[in-house]
Amino acid sequence: MIGIFNRSHYEDVVTVGVLALAPERLWRPRPQRIVEFERLLAEEGTTVLKCFLHVSAEEQRKRFAARLSDPTKRWKYDPKDEETNRRFGEFMAAYDEALTATSTDWAPWYVIPADRKWVRNVAVATVLVEALRRLDPQFPS
Repeated sequence: MIGIFNRSHYEDVVTVGVLALAPERLWRPRPQRIVEFERLLAEEGTTVLKCFLHVSAEEQRKRFAARLSDPTKRWKYDPKDEETNRRFGEFMAAYDEALTATSTDWAPWYVIPADRKWVRNVAVATVLVEALRRLDPQFPS
């Protein structure tokens, strides 16, 4: 079985911390709990692949502007994105801290350059193909 999760408990560490949505005493221990959870998954035979799609500040600004100027993309607009955009540096520092704290031998992070979607797609596909080769899945007899 393969499961894909887009945005997960890592967001709960980063966003909650940067925007002070909860007291630090609540979110600060979460990275260690994530590591413990992923270790349990790995010990039970689950392969955990984590890809961080890194979009530069400049590219993020362009994509945000496109959401406002292109009627076909306006549905993606959220007024909260403006604050996130202004606080890009804070978010990147928080992501750096979270990724560093939760990248392990059994569940490493792959930081994927994502300014160009084709580069992102090739990089993520490469990570997945390499993992599948290591797993060597077989059809049932």
